[in-house]
Amino acid sequence: MTNNNIYFIANWKMFGSTKSVNSLNKVISYSKIKKLKAKIIYCPPYTLIKSFVNKTKNSNIEIGAQDCHVQPKYGPFTGAISSKMIKDLGGKFVIIGHSETRLENDNKKINSKIKSALDEKLNVILCIGEKLIDKKKNKTKFVLRKQLLQGLKNLKNLSKVIIAYEPVWSIGTGIIPTENDLKKNIRFIRNTLKISKKFTKSKILYGGSVNPKNIKNLMRIDNIDGFLIGGASTNEKIFIDIMKKSIN
Repeated sequence: MTNNNIYFIANWKMFGSTKSVNSLNKVISYSKIKKLKAKIIYCPPYTLIKSFVNKTKNSNIEIGAQDCHVQPKYGPFTGAISSKMIKDLGGKFVIIGHSETRLENDNKKINSKIKSALDEKLNVILCIGEKLIDKKKNKTKFVLRKQLLQGLKNLKNLSKVIIAYEPVWSIGTGIIPTENDLKKNIRFIRNTLKISKKFTKSKILYGGSVNPKNIKNLMRIDNIDGFLIGGASTNEKIFIDIMKKSIN
């Protein structure tokens, strides 16, 4: 684990109502601890972005979205949300390429989405990860390399791109990679990024069934700069517990 601020990104997925903003109270208080070595980011559904921005404006918490359209500004795309709209709401981050959205997005489209987000000066959290069948066929490195190189093709402002390694087979299952596998895969991601000097300072996060019971083991992995947390982040006590066990 690096010695810099540890990233804790809460991906709420399709969860929450307007009353859910009150569940941030304890996390907001926790974020104000002096010299806290944590960067806390919430990515709620689009419907809650503005409420979360208003709720956290006097804290050290930042807000993002869970996806965006390839068109950065406006267009005739029913039901879509652009990077410009996310920024207008006060969002500063956007998750792109999560496995649950990759079902409808290939690497080329993900690359276009990243460009649209960077055009609006949003920070990007690019999710990559292999499926169980890829793992069984020893294609993990092939998949990760393809997702990285095609997703990041011809990009600028790379200091604003964070990589989140999320094995698809780990999400929501309670199963995480072995320490050895995770070390190898994180090292492979870091080495792949080094192909271009522009990527050498990119942050690398881990996501997939992160919880208070396994966070100590995950903290032992070198080159991980933080965590992308799903269901556990919707419970403020559990989310704070994860952060405390990571930092202390």
